[in-house]
Amino acid sequence: MTKRVLNVVTNVGHYDDPSHATGLWLSELTHAWHVFEEHGYGQTLVSPAGGAVPLEPRALKFPHLDRTAKAWRADPGRMALLENTASPDQIDASEYDAIYFTGGHAVMYDFPGSEGLQRITREIHERGGIVSSVCHGYCGLLDTRLSDGSYLIAGRRMTGFAWTEEVLARVDKLVPYNAEEAARQRGALYEKATLPFVPYVVTDGNLVTGQNPGSARATAKKVVEAVEADAPGKRG
Repeated sequence: MTKRVLNVVTNVGHYDDPSHATGLWLSELTHAWHVFEEHGYGQTLVSPAGGAVPLEPRALKFPHLDRTAKAWRADPGRMALLENTASPDQIDASEYDAIYFTGGHAVMYDFPGSEGLQRITREIHERGGIVSSVCHGYCGLLDTRLSDGSYLIAGRRMTGFAWTEEVLARVDKLVPYNAEEAARQRGALYEKATLPFVPYVVTDGNLVTGQNPGSARATAKKVVEAVEADAPGKRG
């Protein structure tokens, strides 16, 4: 059967201060989408509220707007996918082998509180499927609990956008919370690369996480490896 990945994107277009725009960091979707597409995986886009997905303006400039991101923006069919994402209640978790949370600072606002996304993530994880995120995507894992009430990330090795990277990106005064610290508070064994902004991926069983935008392609490749390992209980 064809393997399927559920890509999670945001509906938020600005920080608490509306004058500061944010949204999906496009290459974090396109890099992974390209990897999954190369392996023939079926893919779906879901967002906390369904519908349109704003794009992070900074991600649309050099050097972040690379070949895959440019190709996506130039393709009306692909751009239409970002105008018509599914909502969690339209998703049957049993149809997916993996879930992949994209980033951009916007996800800090609408990923954590989405009970629908938490349900999907829990069901995929407990079935032996792959749960993955890149950059700020791990905010979507912060409040996800397993059936026994424990946090999914508790006691698990993982990574995500580091606080030092927030400071270097000059958005530490804009973000609503310190995601790295929030992960640690929930018991995650948080790791990061020695240097900021270099690709870094952590795999712990069926949990695969990447640290920053430059980690998206490598994260997706690790997701494919994990899916192809065909862990017991996984669909397909």
